Amino acid sequence: MHLLRYLGNLGYGSRRDVEQMITRRRVTRRDGSRLGARDAFTHDDVLVDGIPLDPPPGSVVLLHKPVGYVSSSKDGSSPLVYDLLPSRFRFRSPVMAPVGRLDRDTSGLLLVTDDGQLNHRITSPRTHLAKVYEATLASDLRGDEAALFASGALMLDSETTPLAPAALEVIDARHVRLALTEGRYHQARRMFAAVGNHVVALHRSALGPLTLGDLAAGEWRLLSSEERVGLEEGLRRIRD
Repeated sequence: MHLLRYLGNLGYGSRRDVEQMITRRRVTRRDGSRLGARDAFTHDDVLVDGIPLDPPPGSVVLLHKPVGYVSSSKDGSSPLVYDLLPSRFRFRSPVMAPVGRLDRDTSGLLLVTDDGQLNHRITSPRTHLAKVYEATLASDLRGDEAALFASGALMLDSETTPLAPAALEVIDARHVRLALTEGRYHQARRMFAAVGNHVVALHRSALGPLTLGDLAAGEWRLLSSEERVGLEEGLRRIRD
């Protein structure tokens, strides 16, 4: 792929914008030498204004989403997760898109990628990749929630099929850890509503083998090669 198209796909601007960047020698190799529009290149050897390029195509970003941000590219009333990421991410082709959704009032682990196939594999209803949530409740647990959630018989309001079994770990009377393998709309909150409780705060701490580690709220990082392999292996085991 020619450099013009490559940089355009990474969101650095239109063809004309990128042509002007190259003409003005804003695009160089790491050794400072000039890079022409038709010269051979590798992603890691290209600098724009002396800065390495944004993550290459097919990358997966792990974001620690704070409460108050919307997992969308458009919203008129709330800040977007894209406000926490490099501004070019939303202009890439294909776009760097959230993998699934965390609602505005939920914090935690959110993946963002331009790998549409991987995005579909993770979010497909057939995948059942485990998602772990930490929840703070408005009222004390009544005691039978873990057994009910694990039974595979719990029905949510307005739905016609029961939920798949889910694992509930009690931390204390109002704090729990919930592992889900489905992704129904506001599922965790609706599960506790179904047993007469209310979720005050919700945080996703893990997705499959991935965790936030010490990543601060509002920060992001690329998945390491080891994490990417672990995610792929987890998806493969589920499929098999």
